[in-house]
Amino acid sequence: VQLQASGGGLVQAGGSLRLSCAASGRTFSSYGMGWFRQAPGKEREFVAAINWSGGIKYYADSVKGRFTISRDNAKNLVYLQMNSLKPEDTAVYYCAAPGSGFGYYTDPLKYDYWGQGTQVTVSS
Repeated sequence: VQLQASGGGLVQAGGSLRLSCAASGRTFSSYGMGWFRQAPGKEREFVAAINWSGGIKYYADSVKGRFTISRDNAKNLVYLQMNSLKPEDTAVYYCAAPGSGFGYYTDPLKYDYWGQGTQVTVSS
């Protein structure tokens, strides 16, 4: 399984970015997907997750109401729409896929495959 994240960049506080993650190597629509982030000096933290169909989504409290996770199973893509960005959202963002399971998962240990990360920097 290969995951390729893109869409990061530099944005002012209050702005928006949309991250994309392209998946290949297995049947994309059979598995849940997740986004995580890691800021300098901090541990990797859960951001959002989505089940196989896109019908169930789950968010960290810190991003709830501002970020939206979605997926396009026909294109093997998962997205993270980030609105009302804050400086504390600055981090490297990673998409991830579990080795098995069609649900949504918040524990990074559940995920076996990780993208290379894309940097998001929010200036104040």
